[in-house]
Amino acid sequence: MPTRVAILDDYQGVALSTADWSSLGTSVAVCPFHERIGSEDELAERLRSFDIIVAMRERTPFPSSLIERLPSLKLLVTTGRRNAAIDVTAAAARGVLVCGTATLAMPPVELTWGLILALARHIPRESLAMRSGAWQTTIGVGLHGKTLGVIGLGRLGADVARVGDAFGMKVIAWSQNLTRERTDPLGVELVDKESLFRRSDVVTVHLVLSGRTRGIVGERELAMMKPAAFLINTARGPIVDEHAMIHALRHSVIAGAALDVFDEEPLPADHPLRRLENVVLTPHLGYVTTENYRLAYGEAVEDIRAFLAGAPLRVIA
Repeated sequence: MPTRVAILDDYQGVALSTADWSSLGTSVAVCPFHERIGSEDELAERLRSFDIIVAMRERTPFPSSLIERLPSLKLLVTTGRRNAAIDVTAAAARGVLVCGTATLAMPPVELTWGLILALARHIPRESLAMRSGAWQTTIGVGLHGKTLGVIGLGRLGADVARVGDAFGMKVIAWSQNLTRERTDPLGVELVDKESLFRRSDVVTVHLVLSGRTRGIVGERELAMMKPAAFLINTARGPIVDEHAMIHALRHSVIAGAALDVFDEEPLPADHPLRRLENVVLTPHLGYVTTENYRLAYGEAVEDIRAFLAGAPLRVIA
């Protein structure tokens, strides 16, 4: 019997064309899934005969209850070096190896700035208006001289801050453990949480989702923001309290938001965020570039090949 490999959540149908899966040999059968498999019961049924599963980021969760229902599973590869949706302890207890891949830092940084500019200059709305024959229907706001508040100054947050500086913005930052040893070399001002929300014209989120960061931007923080301020989230949806954010947007507590991540993904078709005019939405595109897919899927193939040879690479657990 061939070794069976499932590639999950290949929404754009590009997994097979962005890596050399044929290098795994004829004894390996690769099966991409282009649609999201919704329920755990359906996942357990459709994946029970696969030896290896490749997960695209955190699109599909793998809790212990699912891992226990996959009797053939031996290797779980996630694109990226971290995946909060996989219970690695449960995988290890079941003897399932979890390996990761590299991903590029700049794609989510570039998308963050695309969203900031789209929101500030009403680019999606003006593009749609022009297609219906209109001309100059909005007035944008400039970024030069404004204050950019960066929540989380890790690899991505630091790159976002550098671009803000290039736009001539004053850059301030806060996170729970941030220090001046990190901010000073970047020319970023370290502030407390309240100051960041009160002073910023644009607040952008770049934290890892955890128990400490879930809901860290809530009703209180949104109420501190300027009525003309924008909120950008390209990190993880639950870092921002979704209900509080929708209320703030509906009642002009803040001027607008640009969002690439959501509590539930894909975002339901009837979700209220889809109906708010002061919101720019993208479908979790932060990491979705040709270059990133080639890197991630290419290293996923390497991980599988190394596992089959008995010398696993990039082991997470």
